[in-house]
Amino acid sequence: MLSQLIKDSLEQCIHKVAASLGTPGISPVTVALEQPVSVDHGDYSSNIAMQLAKTLRKAPVAIAELIIAELKQSGSANGLLQRIEVAAPGFINMYIDWQEWARAEFALPLAAGEKVIVEHTSVNPNKSMHIGHLRNSCIGDALVRILRKTGHTVEVHNYVDDLGNQLADTVVGLLNVPLAGEHVRFGDYCWDIYAEINKEYALHPETVHKRTGILHALEEGNGNTAWIGRLVAGQIVKEHVEEMRNFGIDYDLLVWESSILKEGFWTSAFDLLAQTDVFVQETEGKLAGCWILKQQAGDGTGQDTEEEHQKDKVLVRSNGILTYTAKDIAYHLWKFGLLDKDFAYSAFSSGLWTTGWSGEALPFGHADRVVNVIDYRQEYPQAMVKQAFQALGYNEQAERLHHVSYGVVSLSPASAAGLGIDTSGGKSSYAMSGRQGIGIKVTELVRLMEDTIEATRSDKNGLSSRLIATAAIRYYLLRFNLGTEIVFDFKQAMEISGNTGVYLMYAYARASRVLSKGETLRDSGGLNGGDNASGASNASGASNASGGSIANGGSKGLPLFPPHLEPAELALLKQLSLWQDTLYMASRELTPNTICNYAHSLAALFSNFYSACPILKGEADSITFRLWLTRCFTDTLGEALDVLGLPKPERM
Repeated sequence: MLSQLIKDSLEQCIHKVAASLGTPGISPVTVALEQPVSVDHGDYSSNIAMQLAKTLRKAPVAIAELIIAELKQSGSANGLLQRIEVAAPGFINMYIDWQEWARAEFALPLAAGEKVIVEHTSVNPNKSMHIGHLRNSCIGDALVRILRKTGHTVEVHNYVDDLGNQLADTVVGLLNVPLAGEHVRFGDYCWDIYAEINKEYALHPETVHKRTGILHALEEGNGNTAWIGRLVAGQIVKEHVEEMRNFGIDYDLLVWESSILKEGFWTSAFDLLAQTDVFVQETEGKLAGCWILKQQAGDGTGQDTEEEHQKDKVLVRSNGILTYTAKDIAYHLWKFGLLDKDFAYSAFSSGLWTTGWSGEALPFGHADRVVNVIDYRQEYPQAMVKQAFQALGYNEQAERLHHVSYGVVSLSPASAAGLGIDTSGGKSSYAMSGRQGIGIKVTELVRLMEDTIEATRSDKNGLSSRLIATAAIRYYLLRFNLGTEIVFDFKQAMEISGNTGVYLMYAYARASRVLSKGETLRDSGGLNGGDNASGASNASGASNASGGSIANGGSKGLPLFPPHLEPAELALLKQLSLWQDTLYMASRELTPNTICNYAHSLAALFSNFYSACPILKGEADSITFRLWLTRCFTDTLGEALDVLGLPKPERM
C-alpha cells in the first residue's frame, strides 16, 4: 500500500535521526499521514516532527528538515516522493511522483491464511424474510467478499434456530389457526399464520402455554410435532437460501440448532462451565431454578441494565429449556475448535452443506477468528458469549470473537403507504413487526422495484430490471454506517444520481463505452477524433484479485504522463491510489460502508474528469494517457463493485 510504504520509510528515517541526535532508544513511533485539502500542501502530510520535539529536544522545523534529508538520502520512499518540503510549524509535506506510482507494485499486508468464520443471515425459519433481515445478509456477504479479497480463508455460516419461540409459534398456528387465502410460497403463508397466532395470544393469554409444549416437543426431537417443526423449518430455509442467491449471497454451511443438542455440544459446554465460579443455579428470587452466567465484578453494568438483561444471562430456564445464549456458547466453542465433538455433514443443495442427523466428516470449524453479524439488540447476549469464554480461560479466542452490530430497518412513509400500510398517524418511519404482520417481504420489494424500473427505463438492452433492482437494494442497505437505523425508501434507492448503486453502475458502464470507443479509434488509426459519450458497449481489460488493480496490472503499456496534470486528472489519480488502503481498513474494521463511500467518491471524481477532460479529443499522447486513466478507473471501481456484490455492466 502506498501510505504504508511512506509510513515505513518515515519511521526508518526517524530512528536514524534519533540515533544521530544521541537518542537511539526512543520508543516505537507510529506515523500518522493525512491528505491535505489543498494541493499546495502536498499529496500526503505528517506532523510527526512536532510530536517528536519534546523527546528529541529540538524545534519541530529542525527535526522535519533532518527527517527530509534522511528520506532523500534513502531514496525518497523508493522514488515515489517527487518533492518533500517543510511547512511551519513543522509539517512534512510530500508530493507523489505519479509516473513512478503507476510503475510501482504494491501489496496488501498478508493475512497469512487466517481462517475466519462469518455467521450472517440466521433468520428464524418460521416465515418469509423481510427487508430488515436482508440488511444482515448484505452486510455479512460484503464482509465475506472483503475478507476473501484481502487474503483470508472464509467459511460462511447461516445459523438456523429451529428450536426457538418463533418456529414454535408458527407450528402452534399451523395446528390451531384456520387460514385461507392466496399464497405463492409456504413462507408467505406462515407469515400470515405467525401474525394470526400472536393475535390469538393477545386476545387469550392463557393459550401461550401451547408454545411451551411445542418447544419441549421440538427439543425432544421425535414424534409428530418434532417432524412437523422439522418440515416447516426445512421448507422455509430452502426458500430463504433461494431468495438470497438472487442477491448473489451464498453460504458454506447451515448449522441447525437441533444438531447442537443432538450431538451433545451443550452437554460438553455445561460440563466446562460447571467448573467455573460464574455458572450457578439460582435458588431464590425471580430466577430460582435457572442456571445463569453471573456478571463479572467491575464490568460497569448498572442496576438498570442488570434488571433489563436478567433474562439474557439465563442459560437454562427453570423448566429445563435452554436459552438461545446457552446454545450459542456451545456453538462458538465448536467454531474455535474447543469442543471434542463435531457435526455430521450432508449436502443441502449445490455447494451448500448442512448439519444433520447423519452424514460425513468434513473440515468445518477451527476458526482463527469469528465474525457474527447480528443487530444491535443482541449486543448483550453476544457479550455473554464472550464472558463465558473468559470464564473458561479462553481469553485469546474471546478477543478474536467480533460482533458486527447494525441498526434495524424501518420504512419511510412513502414506502409504507405504497405497501398499503396505514400512515394516517403521521410517523416519520414505520417499524416492521413480524408478530403484527407489518413489513415488506424481500420478494415483494424486489418485484415492486423491478416493475418500477421496467416501466421507466428507455433502454432495456443492458442489465435486466430485476438485476438493477437487487443491486440498488443491496447498495442502499450497505452504504450507511453500521450503527445507523435505516429508513428505507425504494425511490431513493433507485435514483441515478447521488450515493446509489445505480449511479456507480452507470459510471462503470460509461467508462466502458469510452474504452470501447478508444479501442475502435486505435484500430482505425484515428485517435484524434470522437467524443466521450459515444462508442460501443464492450470494455477491454480486466482487474485482478490482488486488491490493487492499478499497481499490479494497470501499468502494462503505461503512457507518458503529461508534465502538468489537470486538477480533475490529479484528483482521480489520488482517489485511485487510496483503494488498497480503503480495502485494508474495511477488512480490519469490518465496515462495508467504507467501500461504498470510497466507490461513490471515485465515481464522482471520474464524472468530473469525464466532463472536464475530453478523453477522446486532443493530441494522441493526451488521449492515450486519459484512456489509461479510464482503464485504471474501471479496474478499481470493478473491484469495489465485486466486494460490494454489485454487477459490472458494460451497458445499463
